[in-house]
Amino acid sequence: MPTDTLLPPDLTATDRALLERTIQISEESRKTGNHPFGALLATADGKILLESGNTAATDRGTGHAELNVARKAASLFTAEALSTCTLVTSVEPCCMCAGGLYWAGIGRLVYGMTEKRLASLTGNNPENLTMNMPCTQVLDAGQRKVVVVGPVQDMEARIAHVHEGFW
Repeated sequence: MPTDTLLPPDLTATDRALLERTIQISEESRKTGNHPFGALLATADGKILLESGNTAATDRGTGHAELNVARKAASLFTAEALSTCTLVTSVEPCCMCAGGLYWAGIGRLVYGMTEKRLASLTGNNPENLTMNMPCTQVLDAGQRKVVVVGPVQDMEARIAHVHEGFW
């Protein structure tokens, strides 16, 4: 089987549908003048609790979609509830966002495209000076386990397309 069709073993049909929604959120984010990223928080059975695009237009470098979701989730839900939830995002969380979802207490992460692939699209754009650090490196340094599912290689082209011409 070709590498580009391999899927993470823990990826569910619900995860795929939620990833599709994050692509839509990233498109909406771009249309409003923000960076093209989308994230959401879902329950174990796939019910969407929160959604956010990037808010760079007002929050500059810290307005990442994943951090927006993690911050709001931590203020609305108990640690016990968040431990059973999944943060789904179009692009692998940067180290700031990975730390945010860890500290919020979210138990699972699903992402579509890698941070490394994003760096190939953004280059040295000062609005997205991508760090070469996989989210797993940040999350593995913690004392609490966060399950990570991604990348989803067969969705990468669609996610990358939202970024084309933006950076």
